[in-house]
Amino acid sequence: MSRVPVVLAGARGHGRWHVANIRRLERAGLVRLAGICELTPLTEQEAGVELPEQSADFGALLDSTGARIAVICTPIPTHTDLALTAARRGVHLLLEKPPAPSYAEFRRMADGVAEAGVACQVGFQSLGSHAVPAIRALIAEGAVGEVVGVGGAGAWVRDEAYFRRAPWAGRRRLNGADVIDGALTNPLAHAVATALAVGGTTRAEDVAGIETELSHANDIEADDTSCVRITTARGHRVTVAATLCAERADEPYVLVHGSRGRITFWYKQDRVLLQRAGHGPEEYDHGRTDLLENLVGHLTTGGGLLVPPDETGAFMKVVEAIRRAPDPEPLPDGAWHRLPGENRRVVPGVDGLVAAAADTLSLYSELGAPWAPRTEHPLKEVSTR
Repeated sequence: MSRVPVVLAGARGHGRWHVANIRRLERAGLVRLAGICELTPLTEQEAGVELPEQSADFGALLDSTGARIAVICTPIPTHTDLALTAARRGVHLLLEKPPAPSYAEFRRMADGVAEAGVACQVGFQSLGSHAVPAIRALIAEGAVGEVVGVGGAGAWVRDEAYFRRAPWAGRRRLNGADVIDGALTNPLAHAVATALAVGGTTRAEDVAGIETELSHANDIEADDTSCVRITTARGHRVTVAATLCAERADEPYVLVHGSRGRITFWYKQDRVLLQRAGHGPEEYDHGRTDLLENLVGHLTTGGGLLVPPDETGAFMKVVEAIRRAPDPEPLPDGAWHRLPGENRRVVPGVDGLVAAAADTLSLYSELGAPWAPRTEHPLKEVSTR
């Protein structure tokens, strides 16, 4: 079997992870890095290996390399146009999350890809975890009784330089275009997507309502301390709380609340803890399928895609609700402080609030955070088309 030629758009920043992953699959004989699209070409020192063909013209690079797959890891506002550039050439896609900055742009991308007849995988790597179907199976067999809700918690730390890493970082809009680079929509987007997925809420029509609370301690437009509560068509709630201003960094997790137990999923570690009535705690470690490898398998053997666009429709409804919400409110000066020596802003007590939100399915305001705003977004405001 010949190796599938791949072009990577965006090889710096998070794109470095994709370079390493493509090289891993090269060594396995599955793909070949045929080209890199960057506005400023990579040096061999940056890449660490011999460089393939490079160009700032994505379409021309796809043509000249004969690429069969394009991996797109570029600024969020560019995703849709680049995806459609590839789709029109019959090139299949691995598209980084979030797939688009608005629901309209998401639909333009997803509909265009479907019309072109190419495969598209959205880069929620946590949804490649074998723990996701295992948790769904536990729920289906009634291991924790009836699901009453799902919580998600992400307490991370980011220094002030993080928000200056690119012109679009920490922005809601740039030059008139939506960006929506907030804690819930980009760095901790996996917490939202995974909390929705384990409970079977993946498609746009699975969402019945959304509430948001968006704030920031850093000097940015977007949110760095926020929470969202989704009411699902199944009738349960999904509450995800996130901050980039934690006192200490912690592993993000998803928590399934059942009438007779709970399931905790540390999604970066593929680790699951099952706690249920009448049993001792049970812990499981799961494997993970790489999403690019899954896409290659889909093209070569016909296997199913793990994260096609429509399976991220519910997540994109959350992005749209955050986009439509009033701009995040700056936290009052007394609600945060700068940590000496680390050049980062900390919100005292937010670690506990994040955990409590996941544990009780409550919003920050309901937990007594005096700085938390509240905005409701009924379903009718967020079209499914």
